Amino acid sequence: MRQSVCAVLRQEFVKAARRLAFALLALGYVGPLLANDKPHSLLVMGDSLSAAYGLSSEQGWVSLLAKRLDAEHPEWTVVNASVSGETTAGGSARIAAELAAHRPELVIIELGANDGLRGLPLDLARANLQKMILAAQEAGARVLLIGMQIPPNYGGDYTRQFSALFVELAEQHQTALLPFLLQPIASSRDNFLDDNLHPTAAAQPALMQHVWSALAPMLQTSR
Repeated sequence: MRQSVCAVLRQEFVKAARRLAFALLALGYVGPLLANDKPHSLLVMGDSLSAAYGLSSEQGWVSLLAKRLDAEHPEWTVVNASVSGETTAGGSARIAAELAAHRPELVIIELGANDGLRGLPLDLARANLQKMILAAQEAGARVLLIGMQIPPNYGGDYTRQFSALFVELAEQHQTALLPFLLQPIASSRDNFLDDNLHPTAAAQPALMQHVWSALAPMLQTSR
């Protein structure tokens, strides 16, 4: 009888924990709380474009992605480890700890924009992104690399080489690739905040759908 009561109490505790987790998700929380509650996890390593800069967290494309996964693939959880202002150097320094903490099956890498806007050496950006890709793959995760384009502030050669490095890395390491995160919204100034860099809340669903187009096939083939 005592074992039966304990079993019932454990079941009720698990149900309550799940209700709390889903309530937090509905409010825009996409942190590690859900990681132990679902069998599959997706880690997002990005910069301000993925950290919902200038918006509430639930308005960002990563939170919208988490909500879509919850509706269509409820076995998946999203951990958003994006940091505003992050460069590829910062991402490469953090990737090992994030992989160890969350043990994701899929990793989205959306970094490089801040390197390009600052005119940092592209060989360093390439090396940092390669380190992140290899770390994820060695941990058993598959990678979706998201590329970026920048204005020609540092000359045409730098701009072209910056865009090309994402394609080259994806081909070299056989990762999935979304060449340009902002492609569906880049043509209209109305899609950006006053800084002309960060997308508005109204533009976030288009970004989520754009990422989803590359991510959805990976969900079907996950282990």
